Amino acid sequence: MGPEWIAILALVALFVVGTLLPINMGALAYVAAWLVGMYALDLDEKEILAGISADLVLTLIGVTYLFAIARQNGTVDLIVRKAVASVGGRVALIPWVMFAVTAVITAIGAASPAACAIIGPIALGFAGRYKISPLMMGMMVVHGAQAGGFSPISIYGTITNSVMEDAGLGASHLTIFFSSLAVNTLMAAILFVVLGGRKLMSVRMDADGELVHAGGGTTSAAGEARVHPDRSDARSATGATPTTGTPNPGDAGSTLEHTLTLLAFLAVAVVALVFDKNIGFAAITAAVVLSVLTPKAYKDTVKQIAWPTVLLVAGVSTYATILTTAGSPEFVGTWAAGLGAAAIGALILCYVGGVVSAFASSTALLPVIIPIAIPLVAEGGLSAGLFVAALAVSSTIVDVSPFSTNGALMLANKPDTIDENTYYRQILTYGAIVTLVGPLLVWAALVLPGW
Repeated sequence: MGPEWIAILALVALFVVGTLLPINMGALAYVAAWLVGMYALDLDEKEILAGISADLVLTLIGVTYLFAIARQNGTVDLIVRKAVASVGGRVALIPWVMFAVTAVITAIGAASPAACAIIGPIALGFAGRYKISPLMMGMMVVHGAQAGGFSPISIYGTITNSVMEDAGLGASHLTIFFSSLAVNTLMAAILFVVLGGRKLMSVRMDADGELVHAGGGTTSAAGEARVHPDRSDARSATGATPTTGTPNPGDAGSTLEHTLTLLAFLAVAVVALVFDKNIGFAAITAAVVLSVLTPKAYKDTVKQIAWPTVLLVAGVSTYATILTTAGSPEFVGTWAAGLGAAAIGALILCYVGGVVSAFASSTALLPVIIPIAIPLVAEGGLSAGLFVAALAVSSTIVDVSPFSTNGALMLANKPDTIDENTYYRQILTYGAIVTLVGPLLVWAALVLPGW
């Protein structure tokens, strides 16, 4: 048995064990990387550890550190209140605002993880505050990032079209862009309907931050109308604010702290998006500066960094490099390209792109998988633009996976109101559904019509 098969079987094994047992899959991935790397690929331990995505790990640490400070001093609550006011209190529009903002940011050239790192925690803050499904909010952000991710001036779009041109396939800027935009918008709409978006359409926010049903009463988390409570009796004997109310953001921090934190957010966004610097370095620098200015207030905030998620992503990214070193993606792709039916080979390549990208970097995968498609385009009569669009979309819609950068960021910034294991399994389940079904539907929509 060749190393490519050993790496594939080990991947399946760690996925099964990590799903069935309450063991961090990152830890399992480290074990698999060590054993497969040493005994199947004859790598030493330094070579195995060289595969870790230090950029991704730093991004997770920096972003979750900064937003832990923002949650602690009430800045996230402040942003939530202002954003709700900007849409006239229409709660149903909040997920779509987050989708659109993230799409615009990636379309104008931001890296998808950078956009998700900036918008994701804010969106999930909305979810926690206003009883919106955290799964819907988090995935709307990720799909928004991918919806705009293949514009002609975006990172994904630039990579994909340049690889196509280098491979002699020409360029299909708008075909790829609009394919990704349409697929991700459709998936966002399905999420919105399935995860309670229709109930939100009858809910508004009043001036006091209450969720108000169209019938006139406030609404519970389930969206059921009830009688508006008497304001004078709204607090319990202990002075606690009712769960339907919105706490005053100023209770957790001063106006100066809010201002400094907002300036830190702005600085991180400018450094990452305008100057194209690493968002992890920018975020952790901002967090350290805020901590230096108010050291006593944030002395324990570092404990709130999403360390389990860091372990998860670090381990899986290390194993993804082992998988690539073993030649597993190229092995499967070459086999698919050698099949007699071009359409079937195209479907297999779409699945290769989806499955591998669910565990690895989409940016790194695109330059590898597109050249493999050349024989199918040249000899199978497939439309180059539509086929590459299918490969591109199949390889990026799976970024909802908790093992990818974007999915991991949503997991790391979960609302405090939801259990981490529950949320992890929700994202894992959705990611598995998208990985299993997404490439098939994309292939049927884009490849078959052009065959």
